[in-house]
Amino acid sequence: MRRPIIAGNWKMNKLGAEAAELAKGIVEQVAPIKGVDVVLGPTFVSISQVAQATAGSDVKIAAQNMHTATSGAFTGEISPTMLKDVGCDFVILGHSERRQFFGETDEGVNRKAKVALAHGLTPIICIGETLKEREAGNTIDKVNFQVRAALAGLTEEQAGQIVLAYEPIWAIGTGVTATPEQAQEVHAALRDVLVDLYSDELAQKVRIQYGGSVKPANIESLISQPDIDGALVGGASLKVDSFVSIILASNS
Repeated sequence: MRRPIIAGNWKMNKLGAEAAELAKGIVEQVAPIKGVDVVLGPTFVSISQVAQATAGSDVKIAAQNMHTATSGAFTGEISPTMLKDVGCDFVILGHSERRQFFGETDEGVNRKAKVALAHGLTPIICIGETLKEREAGNTIDKVNFQVRAALAGLTEEQAGQIVLAYEPIWAIGTGVTATPEQAQEVHAALRDVLVDLYSDELAQKVRIQYGGSVKPANIESLISQPDIDGALVGGASLKVDSFVSIILASNS
């Protein structure tokens, strides 16, 4: 049985004090919940304050991106060692907004995943299709390609440490959510790719989140699907009540 993982991607929201207050509120309410892994993804400048707010709890911290180098002349970038230093355990890689606005590529995500693993960070690797690709019937081909590219060169042991996040681009921030059946179809296909690349044992181990307008009203129908192991939550993770409701609904 795969343990559900609910991660909040706060994107470019919340100043430091606001982020710490949000984190404290979440920590207080999820303390009794033992069947879900909870991850918070604040901005770089708020990570330290959120880490302090979650200290001593089971809540983990994710960065929203990282560079592959540990140091050097890379103005504006953050290294994996810096992320570990401020308390990160996870890093979100290849989010569609990074791909769309900042030129992230499948090859780049692959390089970052290898570096993250080498430095003890768990990559949450995002994949997903555009509305045009879905309407053309290319969804499975697209996510299949993205997973193969992202995991290229990873051993089975390394691949077993990652988290996949299927985020249909047409559902991110739009209020439109893939139906549970649509999401399950893609998650099952992703697991088939992992069987082909590695083994059935590995495929049954890797957790695959769904992301894209996840909210308290739809999480139960999504998490009830056999291959959906959690959620990467955007807007609904910016309020204690809505995020905790999602976590409660996912508690195994």
